Amino acid sequence: MDKRRCIGLIGGLGPGAAVHYYKKLAEAHAKQYLALDLVMVHAETSRVFECAGADDREGLARYLNSFIVRLRAAGADLVVIPAVTPHLCIRELLALSPLPVLNLFDPLVKELSTRSVRRVGVFGTRFVIESTLFGMADGVEVVQPPQDEVEYIHRTYLELAQTGEGSEVQYRGLTDLALNFCKRDSLDAILLAGTDLSLIFNEANIRFPYIDCAALHIEAILQNVLHQESLSRT
Repeated sequence: MDKRRCIGLIGGLGPGAAVHYYKKLAEAHAKQYLALDLVMVHAETSRVFECAGADDREGLARYLNSFIVRLRAAGADLVVIPAVTPHLCIRELLALSPLPVLNLFDPLVKELSTRSVRRVGVFGTRFVIESTLFGMADGVEVVQPPQDEVEYIHRTYLELAQTGEGSEVQYRGLTDLALNFCKRDSLDAILLAGTDLSLIFNEANIRFPYIDCAALHIEAILQNVLHQESLSRT
């Protein structure tokens, strides 16, 4: 019998992100008439934001690794973090984790290179916007918007993450900001670097050039799980 790799999902970052990943992974397995093997734990967004705000990468890595240990005990073969902000500590986490972590940056960097993207803006939490992608995307200039725009994006994203619902007002506000941002700063694309943005954006309604980090991440997970690609802890 063909045994699918068991995915260990760290949820709670916020809950809508884990639900989005779960639905997409389940749908992809169902299309191939395969059973999804998944276990999940719940981490607290407040703890992640506390560490991110203090730039405590080692503390954040230890916190997330405590969940990975539990996922391993539950039978997980690999780990997925369905949010961008916790990737602040990805280097430190990879050094601690007893399981392979399919991080979000590997497929993103590959996509940026394939599309020859050189100037991008970022939509997500303030920590992600100001991080310049945590130094993971060499050769790509991450353009910082004015501080009032950073705060607007951050505040809107937190509303999405906390409520699990999006509105037309939020959609129009971020769309107008993105269109102006791209024109003003000659951007190649906006990186949708926050899974909860899926509550207001989809392939049919996005009116600006973009790269969906969550979509790339999910596709990479499926390649590993459904096509049994080799796993690495680095």
